[in-house]
Amino acid sequence: MPPVLQIDSAELFLLRLPLKFRFETSFGVQTAKTVPILVLHGPGGVVGLGEGVMEDAPMFREETITGALHLLREYFLPAVLGQPFANPQAMMQKLNGFRGNPMAKSLLEAATWDLWARGLNVPLAHLLGGVRDKVAVGVSLGIQGSEAATVQSVERHLEQGYQRIKLKIKPGWDLKPVAAVRSAFPDIKLTMDANSAYTLADARTFQRLDEYGLDYIEQPLAYDDLVDHAALQRRIETPLCLDESIVNAAAARKGLALDAGRVINVKLGRVGGVAEGLRVHEVAQAFGAPLWCGGMLETGVGRALNIHFSTLPGFSKPGDTASGSRYWETDTVNEPLEMQDGFQTVPQGPGIGVTLNREFVERVAVDTWTLKAQR
Repeated sequence: MPPVLQIDSAELFLLRLPLKFRFETSFGVQTAKTVPILVLHGPGGVVGLGEGVMEDAPMFREETITGALHLLREYFLPAVLGQPFANPQAMMQKLNGFRGNPMAKSLLEAATWDLWARGLNVPLAHLLGGVRDKVAVGVSLGIQGSEAATVQSVERHLEQGYQRIKLKIKPGWDLKPVAAVRSAFPDIKLTMDANSAYTLADARTFQRLDEYGLDYIEQPLAYDDLVDHAALQRRIETPLCLDESIVNAAAARKGLALDAGRVINVKLGRVGGVAEGLRVHEVAQAFGAPLWCGGMLETGVGRALNIHFSTLPGFSKPGDTASGSRYWETDTVNEPLEMQDGFQTVPQGPGIGVTLNREFVERVAVDTWTLKAQR
């Protein structure tokens, strides 16, 4: 008889971590990351870990750190603490009455899947139906100060072994950097990410980008749009990849049916968690659309989850699961998650296969909360 899933208590840690480099996208510059870490405690001392990907300000999607933490402390965790559930899906059904807020829900759900898998003493990848023990890794490069600096950054990361280079772009910074990189490296797998910075009026720019043999162009138009993406896809040869606009499996189905994009970036926080991510995977498989796992500057807790999820059969393109040491002087987990020869090895052991660097997390936390089940 399978064990019962139960959360006896929860700890929330809020960290503010400096990045090792300046990361610029079309909507701003980041030099640090605010990171919520959730630790769930179950019967028998089993622990589950989760990491949130919402930002301080609603720049990527609508959710914010402040709003998500409020919902977790006041509504989501009190709704499930101390109650027995058959599995993570059954537990998350308790939150069905709360609309939206997929990133907040996914933080709780991620920790719950880890708790559940550890209780079963199996790696999360095995529980989800993963088919590989290592995953291909690409890297996302922020906007640089010049074309020469961009080429140098690409060269450095290719030497490290990354299998795909993704360049962040914005209006006025698109054709020149890609031309410089393609001239220097004519055969590499190259992509571009606009983070919703363009409109259909910029279609000519994307038609010119067809000349550079890109693997795909990611989310060029509005963050909540599918229709204009379909219009743009009809005008260009390069496949579009949908990111911000894929908030669940229904959006994935509509986007692929409309031919708004031909590749999907799966971010578990954006779609609401592992269970919805599995449904997005099923939709993409039905359409024959390739998937890859996107990153949100995760620390080791979130990175380990992404690596496990990337073992599913539909993830045929390199994801944003670069080495943790690329981003952080000290990580939130004890086990190093380092890319070797273009691959991340799936962390071994039950659950997501990593343990919390608790001394570090407690030392640098700017705020903490503890919630316990009512007896």
